[in-house]
Amino acid sequence: MYEVVVVGGGPVGACLGALLARGAGGARPLPVAVLEPQPPAAPAADAPLEARVVALSRASERLLAAAGAWSAMAGARVCPYERMRIWHEGIAPDSDGVLTFDAAEVGEPNLGYIVENRLLQAALLAALVQAGGHVERAALTGLQIGAAGVTVRTTAGELSARLVVGADGARSALREHAGLGADTRGYGQTAIVATVATARPHRSTAWQRFMRDGTLAFLPLADGSCSIVWSADEALAARLAALEPAAFAAELDRASDLALGATRLVSARASFPLTRLAARHYVAERVALVGDAAHVVHPLAGQGVNLGLLDAAALAQQVGEGVARGEDPGALAVLRAYERWRKSEVALMSTAIDAFDSLLAHGAGPVAQLARRGLGWVNRAPELQRLFIRRALGVSGELPRAAR
Repeated sequence: MYEVVVVGGGPVGACLGALLARGAGGARPLPVAVLEPQPPAAPAADAPLEARVVALSRASERLLAAAGAWSAMAGARVCPYERMRIWHEGIAPDSDGVLTFDAAEVGEPNLGYIVENRLLQAALLAALVQAGGHVERAALTGLQIGAAGVTVRTTAGELSARLVVGADGARSALREHAGLGADTRGYGQTAIVATVATARPHRSTAWQRFMRDGTLAFLPLADGSCSIVWSADEALAARLAALEPAAFAAELDRASDLALGATRLVSARASFPLTRLAARHYVAERVALVGDAAHVVHPLAGQGVNLGLLDAAALAQQVGEGVARGEDPGALAVLRAYERWRKSEVALMSTAIDAFDSLLAHGAGPVAQLARRGLGWVNRAPELQRLFIRRALGVSGELPRAAR
């Protein structure tokens, strides 16, 4: 019997498993199993960089170190970024009105890292196994919750635990089996992701342009290329998806205002519709949700994985402290403390992200115009600028111990 079974071995589920297996939550190491039907192999050192990447904050870096995964990731495939440049289409990308964040302003070596999702997931699953955890190559098929524990039915048989955690994404099967509902709302946008070469170097800088029909980000990669995330209104996204690579690059040049010069696609394009999701409850008796199973936010701020990793650390801490007090890890009192903590933090971030999207990318009228002018005002308010930088680093707010 396991203490905890985690459904979903993506970065968030694997991180939670590794933290619990290492005893990073403040208790003894706990017996943990993670369900992951297709665990990825770590990319070869000479393999091309993948287009699917995540931005990791300083808080996430600390969490990955606590989970035992960071040392396996730091290297040639990880790109630290030192600056961010954010502007609205109404101004030039090199004007004084561009909002600029620089790690040097707060005495930090960088603002975070751009990392391939596959590299992150593989490193965390390896850390889980090294800590004594188990990866079960199976999918969830059913759930039976009892007074003393939970039976997790899978394609490979049954597992018993005292707590089951859903880390299986926005379409969480665990959330459905547990009867935890969620509110969803489409943004009317589709995100297009690809890797591009640029005529000018990215200079370890993340670039983001707000436009009336969406948001475009260039994320710096370790080989000098960039990963783009273009969150475009659905009609535009459909047109862009139908273009040949050269025609798409021409549209990308227009949308970026040539901030990094002419672009060239070096990978296939992937796309997915953007939806906001908020689970009505993160927990029930012997059940908890983390990451996208609990909440999905707009990708424009690059906070989705960071929020999920903080969920993992907060839940590991609450469960660990409960076990140290002799409490059942699946007890509702233990889980509700996690829910109160993370639900409020996520709601605050989600509201702020939606405000950026509605005012800077799609807003009209005097309030939206004021918000756009505000980008330049922040540059002239050093204390406010440093506040935003600390938020981008993930070092503000109520942090789990592993993230401090």
